[in-house]
Amino acid sequence: MRTRNTVSVALFAALLVVLSLVPPIPMPGVPVPVTLQLLGVILAGCLLGPVRGALAVLLYLVLAAIGLPVLPGGRGGLGVFSGPTGGFLVGMLVGAAACGALARLTAPRGDNPFVAVVGNFLAALACVVVVYAIGTPWLAAVAGIDNGKAMLGMLPFIPVDVAKAGVGALVAYRVQRVWPMDGR
Repeated sequence: MRTRNTVSVALFAALLVVLSLVPPIPMPGVPVPVTLQLLGVILAGCLLGPVRGALAVLLYLVLAAIGLPVLPGGRGGLGVFSGPTGGFLVGMLVGAAACGALARLTAPRGDNPFVAVVGNFLAALACVVVVYAIGTPWLAAVAGIDNGKAMLGMLPFIPVDVAKAGVGALVAYRVQRVWPMDGR
């Protein structure tokens, strides 16, 4: 991996850590809090592309797995991967790759800002869908509830995560204008 790629991956892993330091906001009835991690995953995918975006998330997850307190609430260690949020953590890895792949297809580097922002937004929404698709059944299994109840419990998160997708799409577009990435 070239030096620039390595630095980009490390930078976005650090961004995920910083976004995780923002205190999580608990949601009633669901053991999964609102955090800004997903915004970092979206930015990694949109800006770094599928491979480097996923590598940035993987590095972040490895730091958590070895016990560093990089997850929201200062958590870390292998135990968090077997808890109710473990599926969302795994989903972030796949979501970054999906977001990066879709951003390549839908957000061209042209001069049309509308097309670029909408493309990034669609890629970000794909990331959200992937994270939910992996995290929600995992949450149901760990919490001992049926999938339908887990899905209902996720409803309050949808508007928040759509807003994160919108913010991520706009920020990614602005960053791409001043700092073009090779992965896109």
